[in-house]
Parts: sequence; structure tokens; C-alpha cells
Amino acid sequence: MAEKFERHRQPWTPDEIQKLHVLAKKGMGLKAIAKAMMRSEESIQARAKLDKIKLAKLR
Repeated sequence: MAEKFERHRQPWTPDEIQKLHVLAKKGMGLKAIAKAMMRSEESIQARAKLDKIKLAKLR
């Protein structure tokens, strides 16, 4: 069963965007960022692509 995310279909706030930049710069992986931000991996990927942020490829 799919996880339920608190921020599902909610617009990104400036604070969340800043946090995404910080976490990505620290080298956190997609799953870790998604869990920390309570958003889906797809949402994180889409926002990272929009902001041209490189996400770490951790396994």
C-alpha cells in the first residue's frame, strides 16, 4: 500500500524549496530527502528538476 504524505498536492513553500537545496547540497539521497520533507519521491524529483538541483544517487 502506498504511503500517505502530509504535503500531498500542496504547493511548495519558499522554506521547503530552501530545505530541498540544503539537503541536496549535503548529498542526501532521494528517499532520505522525501522522508525528511514528508513528500513523495516523485514530488522531490519534479521540484529538483525544476530548480536544476542534482540529487545524489544513493542505494
